[in-house]
Parts: sequence; structure tokens; C-alpha cells
Amino acid sequence: MSEQPRRFGQELRKRRLTAGMTLEALAGRVHFSKGHLSKVERGHKPPSPELARLCDAVLGARGELAALAPGHRPAGPSVPPEIQESEVWSMHLSAGGQSWFQPVSRRQVVTGAAASAVALGLGAAQPPVGAEGSALLDIATSLFDQYRRLGQTAGPGVVLPSLIAQTHTLRDLASRTGPAERRRILRLASRYAEYIGWLVQESGNDSAALWWTRQAVAMAAAGGDPDLAAYAYVRRALITLYRQDAAQTVELARQAQDGRLPPRIRGLAAQREAQGHALAGAHDSCMRALDRARALLALDPADSAGPVIGTTNLADPVGMVTGWCLHDLGRPRQAAAVIDEQLRRVPGHALRTRARYGARCALAHAAAGDIDQACDVARQLIGPATTVDSATIATDLRRLERTLARHPRSASVRALAPDLAAALPAVPTH
Repeated sequence: MSEQPRRFGQELRKRRLTAGMTLEALAGRVHFSKGHLSKVERGHKPPSPELARLCDAVLGARGELAALAPGHRPAGPSVPPEIQESEVWSMHLSAGGQSWFQPVSRRQVVTGAAASAVALGLGAAQPPVGAEGSALLDIATSLFDQYRRLGQTAGPGVVLPSLIAQTHTLRDLASRTGPAERRRILRLASRYAEYIGWLVQESGNDSAALWWTRQAVAMAAAGGDPDLAAYAYVRRALITLYRQDAAQTVELARQAQDGRLPPRIRGLAAQREAQGHALAGAHDSCMRALDRARALLALDPADSAGPVIGTTNLADPVGMVTGWCLHDLGRPRQAAAVIDEQLRRVPGHALRTRARYGARCALAHAAAGDIDQACDVARQLIGPATTVDSATIATDLRRLERTLARHPRSASVRALAPDLAAALPAVPTH
């Protein structure tokens, strides 16, 4: 028997008895069986992160009980190693329509690029000037908005090849224009690269996502926009959030909250910090961060120039993130009510957003014991989740499958199980 489950079990039993709560009563509050909780208290079975957070909330442990759960990461860097600077990512498009990415050495890239340049006659074209160049930039900006819309209704594999090609086109164009136009083009290219990084994470490749984010920061800096470097911390914190690393999520998010940064970036960083605090069971710190996020995002000008950083499909981003946090804080019934309300305000075309928060909503209903409602929500999101092909949404769907499996006698669970199981292989799990 390992030491950590034993310590958690002893502390759980101590706090339960201090609260004057029977094992059966606690089981009724957290919606795990009495037998399961008994094994956890005796150290014979490790608690899941979800159970640890639920017990923490019910017993008012303020994160101290959740911190004892096996797998909890209290401190230390855990950002996955980035691709070395000596490597770059090469995209291959096959005649059959499939594509892949792989790291290759710079020497290989230089050799291959030279051959491609000869074959395609690259480098001979003259850069557009004056009104022609401005029109091209306006079109590329408009295309970016369309790509983001497409990313809400299709999987990463559909959108990424075009995005990557467009990014390289912009970068090449920037190398052949004057200083003023070059800065504008590089700033737009950096937004393309940042969005690519997010979609690559959605495909399940964290290392490549970090590489693209780093490229976005470099292009933004060359274009006179150093602020995207700060937003990169928010993006990196999203990776650690899905890895259940509360401490690193908070640490990264705090690095993007310097007072000199635009309020939108600081507001998005405060939201991410709140999610990190929620993972750690720190309710008060979470709520304070959410309050900061709401105040900062309210300062963001609605007509700011250039593509908007962060989501554009949530009417009240802080409201939705509040629901997300309440679930991780072990308050699933409150979380479900908040997310239910916010989901009604998500545009119909935003399938990725609806699937992402729908999965969270179903999880919250299931954790609150509202199994029929959880299954109803899940049934509506299976189609969109399969369509958008998201590794991060798959993470929550797997958790939902495990949660519902605790209720094998439920007719709703039995009816949903085949469709949920059939949908999951179509969504990346790595």
C-alpha cells in the first residue's frame, strides 16, 4: 500500500468524523459509492482528482485535502520540453489528402527549400506595393476571421494546412517589403501562427503547439508587437491546465499580468490563473482572480485594431470560466447552473465552443448526481465533438465516460454508452 493514498484516506476520515458525517452521508454528497469511499479511507484505493476535490469542497478543507491526492503537483515546472532551436517542423501533404508534421534539421530544410525554390521559381515574384499591398493585407486579415470560423466547425486537420501555407506566404511577403508594411504583415502572420499553435494543441501535439507559439512571439516582436510574448504564457498555461498542474498554471498565468500589458491580455491571464487556483481547491484565490479578469476585460476596447486575441464566441467569457472553475472546486451543481445559462448564449455555428463547454456541463451534472440531465447534455454534444476532433474535449469526454460508468443501473447511461463509446475513438486522446 503506497503512502500517499494512506495519508489521503487518514485525512479524509479525520475530517469526515470532525464534521460529524457518516460515510453514507458523504457518499450521498459526492455521488461515489459508500464501498468506494471506504476503500479510499483505508488507503486501499487512491482517490481520483475529481473525488478529492469533491470531498475537499464538502468538508470545507480549502484545498488541503485535494493537495494530498496522488498525482497532485504542488510545485515545480512541468511545461513539456519544447522542440530544440536546431529543429523546425515540416509539413507534408499527400495526394490522398492526408498530412503530417515532423521535426527535421535546419540543414535538411535548407537543402529541401533550395530544391523547392528552383522547382517552383520562388523568389522571382515582385512584392506588391502601395494600394496593392494594402489590399492583399486586408484580404489576409479577413481570411483569418474566416479560418477561425472554420476552426469552430471542422477538425484541425482540415484547417491547419491552409493556415500554415498562409503564414509562410505572409512571412515570405514580409521579407520583400518596406519597413512599415513589413511590421504590419509580421504582426498578422504572428496571429496566424498563434492560432495554429492552439489548433495543433487541439490535435493533441503539445510540443508542436509550443513551437508554433514561439514562432508567433518571434514574428510579433519583429513586427513591433512585444505583447504577444506575454500572451504566450497564457497559451502555455492552457497546456499545464489540461495536465492538471495547478501550480504551474498559476505561475505561468501570473507572468502575463504586468500592468503595462493591454487589459485584454491581463484579463485572459487572470482567467487562466483562476482555473489554476480552482484545480488547487483555492476558492477565495480563484474568485479574486475572476473578479480581476472581469474588471480587466471590461476595459478592452470593442473596436480594437487587428484580430481579437482569445475567444470570440462567448458572450460572457468570465461567466463561462466561472462555471468551469466551480466544477473544479467541487461545486458541480453550481457549475452546471452557470454553464447551462452560458451555453444558451453560444452561437449555433460555434461547434467547438459548444462541445468544449457542453462536455464540462455534462461532467458537472454527472458529478452533482443529475445523471439523466448529464446524459441529455452529452447526447447533444457527441456529434459536434466528433466533428471538431479535439484532443482537449476528448479529455473531458473520457472523464464523463468514467463518471457515468459509476451508474450502470441508469437507463439513460445504458442508452448513451454505445454512442459515447463509438464517438470517443474519433477524438484524439493523447
